[in-house]
Amino acid sequence: MFADRAKIILKAGRGGDGHVSFRREKYVPNGGPDGGDGGRGGDIIFEVDPGLNTLADYRHRKKFAAQSGEEGGKRNCHGKNGEDLILKVPEGTVIREAEEGRVIADMSGENKRQVVLKGGRGGLGNQHFATSTMQAPKYAQPGGEGVEIEVLLELKVIADVGLVGFPNVGKSTFLSRVTNARPKIANYHFTTLQPNLGVVDMEDGGGFIIADIPGLIEGAAEGVGLGHEFLRHIDRTKILLHIVDGASVEGRDPVEDLSAIRKELEAYDPALLEKPQVIAANKMDALSDEEQKKVLETIERAFDGVRVFPISAVSGQGVRELLFYLRELLGECPKDVTVYETEYDPSLHVFQEEPYSVSVDEDGAFVVEGPKIEKMLGYTNIDSEKGFLFFQRFLKEQGILDELEKQGIKEGDTVRMYGLMFDYYK
Repeated sequence: MFADRAKIILKAGRGGDGHVSFRREKYVPNGGPDGGDGGRGGDIIFEVDPGLNTLADYRHRKKFAAQSGEEGGKRNCHGKNGEDLILKVPEGTVIREAEEGRVIADMSGENKRQVVLKGGRGGLGNQHFATSTMQAPKYAQPGGEGVEIEVLLELKVIADVGLVGFPNVGKSTFLSRVTNARPKIANYHFTTLQPNLGVVDMEDGGGFIIADIPGLIEGAAEGVGLGHEFLRHIDRTKILLHIVDGASVEGRDPVEDLSAIRKELEAYDPALLEKPQVIAANKMDALSDEEQKKVLETIERAFDGVRVFPISAVSGQGVRELLFYLRELLGECPKDVTVYETEYDPSLHVFQEEPYSVSVDEDGAFVVEGPKIEKMLGYTNIDSEKGFLFFQRFLKEQGILDELEKQGIKEGDTVRMYGLMFDYYK
């Protein structure tokens, strides 16, 4: 199965913790702090690889994490930065955040490389916290967490002309005749299970790219059959070339087929019908001249204003005229590739805070608990004035002070946190 969608989890590298250490030199019994800073966490970077045309690399592996930064060391040694993780994708890949589908990046056009997640910052060593009143700080800053998000990768094939039509109308045969593509061809539904791309080289120079979009059936826009999986590839095409069985070799009615396909396109995205459209009535070599004329008149009457070409993908009848018309029509289309605007910046991603609880004990003391609070107490020197102010600011930023006030704390009341006790004052 052609892999054009994948849901994966990305995690940027965590920053290394700052280090706590003091100079220990001969004849210097009370050396100052010399703890180094932690290294920066690695970034998650997406890069276009021209050799790729599917997202198969992301079908079985679901989590990708960049390397974390190393902890700082003694003697002001800076921790090593974590290595960036570069993920290769085919051109045309749209990266969305999985929850709401907002676009993070579109790897199309000029955008060949993009940093999607930045690694966490490295924590500062204890040397940064020395002051005139506190010359031996015993705490350092922890490294910043690496952002973790779930993203949806969606490949939208980039082509000038998109071939649409029901199975067995001759799309693959047409593509193999006019391009260097070699799609598998057989007489059963959904022969084409992936978009086939081919380059049309014109005899007088120049050319364009055609994509054979897999066969559609009625209900494709609602997910029936495989159509829903591939309709997205039509988004970027500049022209839609409808191929129908003009001779009704398979017993299909070309007008009914065209009406059904247009209905599916409109149901998926009404804007698709605003693209220039051309109709190729295929297999016309099976009809007499009179029969061909009648079929063309019927189609033109049903779809007034749309140019219809009688062709035979097998014999080549009418194909040259069709290709020259398509190239002429492309010359009137905008040159730029449709690129989706960024709707979401993961760097603004808010970490889900670890839960905490505030309760009142039997003796009237307010008890505050939570994993993040316990972690903060582990590396903060509460005995120092600066350390205590640092911890107090943390309680305010986490909303813990507001929660204490909601629960009726008064000045002078006791607060307990993992063995630490202090009186509450505003």
